[in-house]
Amino acid sequence: MSEGIEKLSIIVSKGSLEGVYPALIMANGARAEGIEANLFFTFFGLDAINPRRHAHIRLGTVGNPGLHLPTLLGALPGVSALFTRVMGRRMAKLDIPPIPEFIEMIADTGAGLYACKASADLFGLAEKDLLPQVKGIITVGEFYELAAGGQIIYT
Repeated sequence: MSEGIEKLSIIVSKGSLEGVYPALIMANGARAEGIEANLFFTFFGLDAINPRRHAHIRLGTVGNPGLHLPTLLGALPGVSALFTRVMGRRMAKLDIPPIPEFIEMIADTGAGLYACKASADLFGLAEKDLLPQVKGIITVGEFYELAAGGQIIYT
């Protein structure tokens, strides 16, 4: 077990590849080290646990300084899809699974997946609208209870 960290809670608020993958990679790494891990999906991060959307998450190309791409070029039709495909191929070469498979794999390790009640209400989502691996739709207060005594990371 990693020295000093026994519990990790990760807040996923962005519905883009660069918003979702870091959280999944950190949760997977935590579980591999025997660290308890919970993921709290809020706002557009809910797309990662929505079966209608989680296979269609794209790389954000507009205003993404990490791409070193002028904003205007990132806004052109097809650019986001192209960059998403390229990134998907690169991740596949590194054996990083697609988001749907990754989420299932992480849930199978015992990590907790939770949706934010306020965000679910905002977007009109109920538990039936989310992946079966989601343990529940919880309030911020309930998330804090789950996170008590551990580290909280925001992606």
